[in-house]
Amino acid sequence: VLLLTLSLAAIAHAELCKPDAQNAFKVRLSIKTALGDNAYAWDANEEYLFKAMVAFAMRRYSSKSTTQISNVLLCNVTDRVSFWFVVTDSSKNVTTVPGSEVEAAIRMNRNRINSAFLLSDQTLQFLKITSTLSPPVEPSTPVWLIVFGVVLCLIVAGIAFLVVAGIQQRKKKNKGSTERENLEEKGEVTVTVENGIPCETLDLKAGHINGVFAADDERFTSL
Repeated sequence: VLLLTLSLAAIAHAELCKPDAQNAFKVRLSIKTALGDNAYAWDANEEYLFKAMVAFAMRRYSSKSTTQISNVLLCNVTDRVSFWFVVTDSSKNVTTVPGSEVEAAIRMNRNRINSAFLLSDQTLQFLKITSTLSPPVEPSTPVWLIVFGVVLCLIVAGIAFLVVAGIQQRKKKNKGSTERENLEEKGEVTVTVENGIPCETLDLKAGHINGVFAADDERFTSL
């Protein structure tokens, strides 16, 4: 009777877990691609771990779930590490859990399953289950605060530039005025530019003779 029971259970499991069976999912692993020389062999221990992780995902997905490792069935395992699996109903054990529930449980715990096998969504593929995206990494500092800091730095840099430029311009102006005063005190003739036309500055000590009046004086004979 025991042998008959085991035989019937094996036949039932074979009918439940087969390629393209209802609520069955195909899994493909690329261990060598992911880990290179550190790749591990896929054996019965790894299969047990996979079953345990799927059972964990099902129990975590539904707090009332009583899924056991024995409820996860694997079949058609290949050397290139691909296989099919189904999750049987723990209460009946002759029917499978709806594929939508299995998919939701796998998606919710995808990172935990990947971590258990040191793989990623690209190297541990559930072919009928879309890959999950990792949650976006949020910076420790809010974005608005970063933008505000950048704008504030630009404003401060602009003000500092204007202040330094004004100081330099004032120094040049003061230096020019000092040099001009020194030249006037020494009585040296300098050339200035007014309205774009160079003009001679009068020599304050020696004076300057206007050539127009000098010519008029030469035309008249002195009395």
